[in-house]
Order: sequence, then C-alpha cells, then structure tokens
Amino acid sequence: MARNTENAFHLAIPCADLDEAARFYEVGLGCRLGRRYADRISLDFLGDQVVCHLTDAANIDPAPHMYPRHFGVTFRTEQDFDAMLKRAKDRDLPFFAKPSLRFEGLREEHRTFFLRDPSNNLIEFKWYHDPEMIY
Repeated sequence: MARNTENAFHLAIPCADLDEAARFYEVGLGCRLGRRYADRISLDFLGDQVVCHLTDAANIDPAPHMYPRHFGVTFRTEQDFDAMLKRAKDRDLPFFAKPSLRFEGLREEHRTFFLRDPSNNLIEFKWYHDPEMIY
C-alpha cells in the first residue's frame, strides 16, 4: 500500500520535561507545536506527528542505544539532509552519533547522524545515495 501523504505517521515518546522538549523540537529542529496539554505536547515533526508524553524519571532510558529503538527522517534530497545537519550544528544540538557514511561502496550507502533529545530519545536523520534503498 502506498502512503497517502495527507496522512500523518504518529509516534508517542516519553518526556521528562515538556518545556525542554518543546524548546528542543521547536527551536532546535524547527518543528511546529500543534497542541499543548498539562501532560503532553503534540508536534508537526517534518510532516508527521510526534507526541511527547510527560512521564516520571523511571520511564526515561538513562543510557539509550541506537538499536533497536530510535526514530527519525529519511530525506529524499541531500540538500534537505544537509540543511538539517547545519541546523543541528548551528543550534548546538546534542549529537548521539556524529555524521557518518554507512555501507560505503554498497547500494545501501547512506549518510546519517543521530541526535539525542532532552529525554534521551534518539533521532536519526539520513539520506541514501540510491533513492530506491529508502525502503
């Protein structure tokens, strides 16, 4: 089934502090705040919906690992990837993994970097040299 781009993918993630999360996603990444409640914020995360749900510290991963849990965006153009990378650097956002090239020389070669939000949720941004490898 092909994606209808009028639909938005929805992801809910844990959040220790709504003000920190709002700053990171709005000011840092440039996301638009959709709604704010006492226990959550809903964001337009580059066309999809990310909801940061307030939780206690016991539900925040103190030492996150890239695999198996992270989320992010695979850009269709290298220009969009570079723009997000520049934004992350310009705003001094916390990198979990610095920009790198994975699977060099293979068809699935791609550029990638990971950021860490204030609640240790990991966000990957990537761009494939071969657009057929996105999926």
